Amino acid sequence: MKLHYRKIGENGPPLIILHGLFGSGDNWQTLARHYAENHSVYLVDQRNHGRSPHSEAFSYRLMADDLLEFTEDHALDHLRIIGHSMGGKTAMLFAADHGAIIDKLIVADMAPKPYPPHHGTILKALTSADLSALGKRSAVDRHLAGFISEKAIRQFLLKNLYWKEKGQLAWRFNVDAINAHIEDIVDETEQGIGLADTLFVRGALSDYIKDEDQQFLDHYFPNHRLETIEGAGHWLHADAPETFLDITRTFLQDT
Repeated sequence: MKLHYRKIGENGPPLIILHGLFGSGDNWQTLARHYAENHSVYLVDQRNHGRSPHSEAFSYRLMADDLLEFTEDHALDHLRIIGHSMGGKTAMLFAADHGAIIDKLIVADMAPKPYPPHHGTILKALTSADLSALGKRSAVDRHLAGFISEKAIRQFLLKNLYWKEKGQLAWRFNVDAINAHIEDIVDETEQGIGLADTLFVRGALSDYIKDEDQQFLDHYFPNHRLETIEGAGHWLHADAPETFLDITRTFLQDT
């Protein structure tokens, strides 16, 4: 699959950033401009997200294969990769399979382990939203509010809402494919051993990487270290962008 991307900067080695579920590369533009001081940054939309193609097929294996095709199309080597949440799992699987072309891997708030399904409320809100009938962004927001009380989550989702044509709103992410495959997306991947220099970053207020998950990090990524950002949750790069940038940029520049 030919993925949509945005490139920022021409300085230094390539840095690919992979967003999380319901997100897109655009979520990372502000941080990307800082990384671009030392890297050629590629903000990639994974399949069924952003402006990349939609497909009924949706799995980590496919997303890792998409990423390989992207690196081959752009002749990229000596990669740095940052993956958040779902993007972190894609990056981990890719790193285990294609470690020879990866110099640095950063995984933001995700462990190489299965997770129980926990997006049911969001998916119920999205699948029950009749965009043709709602007609306005404000009406869609009111519909989502009936399921999702957190305004920040609603605003995050609404960033994916666009005018497909005059009078017709649509989601940039593929709601049907995500809903059909959500158990696969939160479950364990076919994870192998990744030997790249790896940094895991977790939010102290998030439970995605628990202390007892150290066993998974040690087993699958023996050349790793773990950093914790106090006061940050799962969207740690948005909750504490300066701290996240300092930690990750230092790691990327270490030789």
